[in-house]
Amino acid sequence: MAGMQFEYDEEGGTFYYFLLSFWALVLFPATYYLWPRSKKEDDEEKKKRACMCLPCLVKQKRLKETEPWVKAKQKILKIILLLGWVVFALLAYKVSKVQLDYVEYDPFKELELDRAATTAEIKRAYRKLSLIYHPDKEKTGDPKKFMRIAKAYAALTDEESRNNWKEYGNPDGPGVTRFGIALPKWIVERENSLWVLGVYGLVFMIILPVVVGIWWYRSIKYSGDQVLLDTSRLYWYFINKTPNMILRRAVMILAASFEFDKFHNSEVVERPSDNEQIPALMKMLPHMQEKNKERPLCYPYSVKARALLMAQFQRIDLPPNDQDIDRQYILKKCPYLINEMINICANQVSMAMAGRIHKAPRLDTIENIMKLSQMTIQAVEEKSSPFLQLPHMTNDMLRQLSRGKKPVRCLKDVAMLKEEDRRPLFRSLGDDEYLDIISVIAKMPDVDMTINTEVLDDEDNSVTAGSIVTVTVILKRRPLEDLLKGERTKKSVDETVKDGDEEMEDENGEKEVVEGAESNAPSVWDKRRGKGKKKPNPESRKAQYKERKAKARAAEMEAMNKLQKEKEEQNGPIKQKSPKPKKVVSEAEVEEGEEVEHNSESDEEGNKKSAGDDDDEDWSKFQQQSKKENSLETKIKESHPVHCPYFPTDKHEWWWLYMADRKRHLLITAPVQICSLKTEEEIQLKFCAPNTPGVYQYSVHLRSDSYFVDFDKFVNFKIDVKKAKPVEDHPQWDISDDEDEHDHDDDVDTEDDSDYDSEDDSD
Repeated sequence: MAGMQFEYDEEGGTFYYFLLSFWALVLFPATYYLWPRSKKEDDEEKKKRACMCLPCLVKQKRLKETEPWVKAKQKILKIILLLGWVVFALLAYKVSKVQLDYVEYDPFKELELDRAATTAEIKRAYRKLSLIYHPDKEKTGDPKKFMRIAKAYAALTDEESRNNWKEYGNPDGPGVTRFGIALPKWIVERENSLWVLGVYGLVFMIILPVVVGIWWYRSIKYSGDQVLLDTSRLYWYFINKTPNMILRRAVMILAASFEFDKFHNSEVVERPSDNEQIPALMKMLPHMQEKNKERPLCYPYSVKARALLMAQFQRIDLPPNDQDIDRQYILKKCPYLINEMINICANQVSMAMAGRIHKAPRLDTIENIMKLSQMTIQAVEEKSSPFLQLPHMTNDMLRQLSRGKKPVRCLKDVAMLKEEDRRPLFRSLGDDEYLDIISVIAKMPDVDMTINTEVLDDEDNSVTAGSIVTVTVILKRRPLEDLLKGERTKKSVDETVKDGDEEMEDENGEKEVVEGAESNAPSVWDKRRGKGKKKPNPESRKAQYKERKAKARAAEMEAMNKLQKEKEEQNGPIKQKSPKPKKVVSEAEVEEGEEVEHNSESDEEGNKKSAGDDDDEDWSKFQQQSKKENSLETKIKESHPVHCPYFPTDKHEWWWLYMADRKRHLLITAPVQICSLKTEEEIQLKFCAPNTPGVYQYSVHLRSDSYFVDFDKFVNFKIDVKKAKPVEDHPQWDISDDEDEHDHDDDVDTEDDSDYDSEDDSD
């Protein structure tokens, strides 16, 4: 058999295979990700009434003005993708045709005969076709066709040629192995070589390095949240300089961000009209502090951004010109810049705890920055009423809310009123305007927060000095629409009897964990006008509590008995050191208040567990813990829409969750930004317990970045830090220095002896 030879594919057919594969790799994912999709909203969201206040209508009109451009882009994108599929179909058709050129050689097909043809029929067919396709024939002669006919005749009549055809598929014997190069033929032609080299040099030596360089030099200027690194350094400097920062100072630092400077951001436009319009706007704004000489707080771009932000807080209407366009651009950047400021505050707190900087930012500084986000999105001032988040609100309306028969102080109070008490508060509004207020309140959130503290690495789950404490926070969101419809949850019903439940103790003498009174305080009118209400019966409440505890205890005992039986079936009966008679507890005895002795089965079952079971439990806990820690990173940043008519774009609810020590005005854990709270979320916060034993009080805070004041929650809790356990030295590790040296010498001697023995064996 002849050696393998390489032969260039003159037809260039394999290039179409390569081109089709490459085009499919680009076209399929591009169609999946780039094909325009219509936004599918939930049926419940469609049924809800949209707000028809004037600011909302203006915002909707402004957003719709950009829709033609968006629709045009979508149409262009659809056309491009469809053309891509047309090209894909043409390439597939071309590949299917290329496959026909590489068919198996068949001499019977060339002579137009069946495979059962005899020698006489083969000769007769050869003569017939030779008379037609012989090169001497002027009209029908075809030299190439005649050569194939002669080759086919020889393959069927000559014995050697017939054997080669049967064995190698070719009458001439084994041929060369063809490897087609996936390039079109014109690329390797000599007359086109100069142009091909020029295109290669232009693409790979000029265009590609320039594109990569531009991308690199632009990307290194930004952080992970697309914030300029120069802006992050600016925040770091000013926050470190003023750890106790008031709100006005935070506004000045936010306005000094380099995103609003033309020399750092090419999207910013400096307008000649700013020299006249900005000073006129500043005269309408108090506390501008334009005489501040700190750099860059005194720069023109910073003063302009500060004036536009303060105009947003006071809801000053700007004419729809360049000045309003600049304000909208600044407001779009604010959420990401404020989040960067909060992250820098958290980093400085951790560095102060490690002793790397002198002073940590106070808790008031971080909360003022968070409040700045609320003010930016809702367009309110620091001391504004939370009712300004509702549409159609005026100063007269605010006075009516505070002077009614049942005065209200927060938006949740309005939702909890009965319809006959709620409508008179808005008697100056028409029915359509009142429906706008109700529809906006119905979409607002009411978040319940439950916390649980534990030490995962400790066997008895006790908090010792210096241990890592895990605070598990469960957030449950419900819309205020439930309160408007009168659908009270179990928690809202229990608020009326909370005082009695807080003091109840279970059979172990441990008090139940009750959420902080600050987050679940009863309504204002319940405290001031509670004389005419029925007081709950403490005896019936106590009986219900005892009944719940009895059922829980019975279920627990049944589960333990079942577990013990399974253990006995597997390992045989287990002997107990000090058996005690079991006491059957009935629900009636528990209701009468009789004391129940603790059964020692739980302790015995804990001792009976094998080391393998403990390892499995620890591993399962570790897996659950890792899933909880990474759950927020993999979720889509999408929650519920926010009513913010003065914010230029649509906004979704985001939250900050953190733990603080309010007595020391100190942040304990870095704020976690929650961007996917639709119904329920579970987050874990970890912190190091104090090194000194004692009782410490902390608080877990949940703050909205979009809603003002009323929707912030916090729960206070205490931890009892005990003395750290002494480190026990295991006798296995009590090895003296002499023994260690002796063991080392023995090892060396053993190695030498073994080497000597091996040498003797080899000899």
